[in-house]
Amino acid sequence: MRYKKLGNTDLNISVMTVGTWAIGADGWGDVDLKDSIDAIHTALDNGINFIDTAPIYGFGNSEEVVGKAIQGYKDKVMIATKCGIVWGDDKVSRKYAGYDSIIKECDMSLKRLGVDVIDLYQIHWPDVTTPIEESMRALNKLKEVGKIRYIGVSNFSAEQIEEAQQYGEVNSLQPPYCMVNRTAEDLMKWCKQRGIGTLTYGSLGAGILTGAFRELPHFEADDRRLKFYDYFVEPKFSKIMELLKTLDAIAADHGKPTAQVALNWSTQNPIVDTALCGIRNPREAKENCDAMDWMLSEDEIKTIDAAYAKIFG
Repeated sequence: MRYKKLGNTDLNISVMTVGTWAIGADGWGDVDLKDSIDAIHTALDNGINFIDTAPIYGFGNSEEVVGKAIQGYKDKVMIATKCGIVWGDDKVSRKYAGYDSIIKECDMSLKRLGVDVIDLYQIHWPDVTTPIEESMRALNKLKEVGKIRYIGVSNFSAEQIEEAQQYGEVNSLQPPYCMVNRTAEDLMKWCKQRGIGTLTYGSLGAGILTGAFRELPHFEADDRRLKFYDYFVEPKFSKIMELLKTLDAIAADHGKPTAQVALNWSTQNPIVDTALCGIRNPREAKENCDAMDWMLSEDEIKTIDAAYAKIFG
């Protein structure tokens, strides 16, 4: 496993992070609890030391699974979670990052995770109904009393980060990023210039960069892969299939799975501190960790980028 500092923090994190949206079992198909816990154990046993989760993933279920999984590993793992999406008994969610709400959310996350401190606490999405000064005041208070170590944001623009920084230090940004979704590149470069760490999500394009989908799949209407991403609709699906031919060839040259090419492309990028990668079972976890045992050459990265430019324009 390879490690990097997260921005200007003292968190020395693995360049691959366990992403736990799918293990929340909300809109990602069938998820097995034992498989999820065993997958996290496999990741930690193979050098990953950072886990990212959120209360909204499975309405608290993801954090609870992580809490169960890290028993006995607490001295080996750092935890990132989030605030700013709340829900009621009807499980209808909304963005809200008010002062009292953030304080309450943090206490609930600490309880579900079974930890005394959260290493990185992130506002999940911008809340345009609440002044960012109020949200940052809550985060600064949590930091002051020792419940969180660092403050991050997810899905924020440069302007929103700058506004937040008027009221406290923002240590990281979590944007969507992979070789078929590069819209955040300029923002990530901007962050790196300012010492703001970057955690990227969607590193395998909701699974499409693993090569698991060679024909347009049918998902249930509420499946997150269909609702949140545009990879599984035409014409983008066919373009990705064309790009996969290049990845497949490089993978074959190394005798490695295609997914490992995609993971190395992300983790070798200097604007990426760590790439989130979802895992459902121990096999996936081990395969993903094994990607860090080898690296793409500069020529191979150039070949991938040239193919991308030709196909996507």
